[in-house]
Amino acid sequence: MIPVEGKVPTRLALFNGLGSVAYGVKDNGFATFLLLFYNQVLGMDARLVSLALLIALVFDGLIDPVVGHFSDRTRTGWGRRLPFLYLAPIPLGLAWAFLWSPIGEPNFWVLLVSAIMVRALVAMCEVPSAALIPEITRDYDERTRLTRFRFLFSWGGGLLMLLLAYGVFLPDAMLAREGYRNFGLFGAGLMAVCVLVSAVGQHRWVKGWPPERAVGGKSALASLGDIRESFSHPACLIVMGGIAAALTAQGITFALSNYLYLYIWKFTPTALQAFPFLLFASVIGASLLVGPAQKRWGKAGTVMRMAPLGMVFWAGPLLLRWQGLWAEDGSTGAIVGMFACTLLSNTFTVTGTMTLWSMVADVVEASEEQTGRRSEGTLSAGAFLASKCAGGLGVFITGLLLSFAGLEANTPPDQVLPEVTYRLSLAYVASIAVLAVLTAAIVRRFPIDRAAHAARLARLDQVAKADPDAAGLHP
Repeated sequence: MIPVEGKVPTRLALFNGLGSVAYGVKDNGFATFLLLFYNQVLGMDARLVSLALLIALVFDGLIDPVVGHFSDRTRTGWGRRLPFLYLAPIPLGLAWAFLWSPIGEPNFWVLLVSAIMVRALVAMCEVPSAALIPEITRDYDERTRLTRFRFLFSWGGGLLMLLLAYGVFLPDAMLAREGYRNFGLFGAGLMAVCVLVSAVGQHRWVKGWPPERAVGGKSALASLGDIRESFSHPACLIVMGGIAAALTAQGITFALSNYLYLYIWKFTPTALQAFPFLLFASVIGASLLVGPAQKRWGKAGTVMRMAPLGMVFWAGPLLLRWQGLWAEDGSTGAIVGMFACTLLSNTFTVTGTMTLWSMVADVVEASEEQTGRRSEGTLSAGAFLASKCAGGLGVFITGLLLSFAGLEANTPPDQVLPEVTYRLSLAYVASIAVLAVLTAAIVRRFPIDRAAHAARLARLDQVAKADPDAAGLHP
């Protein structure tokens, strides 16, 4: 295959995006249910569960660059990425099912190994799949379009599992072990099928690219040097910094969301059940907004505008409530207003995040020009590494915010003092405001715009015509 010229066929874009369902299912399960399941259902100490999940996250951050680098160096008749997408899904499904149906008495080591296996196998599906975007197209706008599909499927997969958990698997018994077993089995089948169908659907387009050539062996130290060299490009450092700042704010928001819903906004059960639909509507809104925004302001300009806008609509209701200008907590007016602001906020925030991930693809040619290597997998892994570190940092900061606010454990919502909710909300607003400004300040220095990208492609094409062996095919 050669990169698609012009618009990428919608069928190819859909198949590429479909593979990210596995990532969304994994993220939803780990973030929402896994601690509750192992602590309250299986009876493990919550501290041991948290420690196992933290260690697995550290391993995950180390695994991503390794998977990305090896997928960059893989040479087969089916190209560099497809072997991973065919080999990893079935083991991933088995590992996911086992995570939710452990044999015998659960313990720290079983959980740790299971969590590491799941994260490693998801990396083997997601990193090569995301790395296909700059291989499929070199077009500045089409890369954003492909990223948009990946976000839709990733969020869709996670929210689908959330809806099924509340409505089918655990409707009246959040502590029923059988419900979690079925949750795991369905998720396992969904992950495996989506990744395999994604691979088959893309096969004829992505097999055999880039052109094959002999690859000399490299020592582990030399491979680490290649990874370091790819990560050291200024554009890569900037986009990783932007992702880290933006997703730290997102991590704080996600970790605090249930506290805000219960202790400040006092959502009803009906409101909580409707919330996943609202979030998915915001992702659809972002997918419609990102193209026009990027064409008007470019990628860096879009992020610089979307990050502060998203923050304003998250923070606005809390600031108005602090000033006594918001409807009474728990009232229909307060909930409807919060839903409207959340829809706008998440739309702007996801638009910025989509654009950041699209920017990763544009770093590929900048790195290629500097190193002589195409490192799609390594650079995609760097973005995942930044996002996972940001998620962990977001949870850590959330703990500090809760401590600062003075919210005691096991406190019913109707017994929380007003000064506690005010401290919590204002500390949260201050944190996301700082991170929004930091995101815009970092991304402002991103050196690749539409014109620079087009000029770089022209230079690389000239090199390819003069010396094909020098055109990004170095091992």
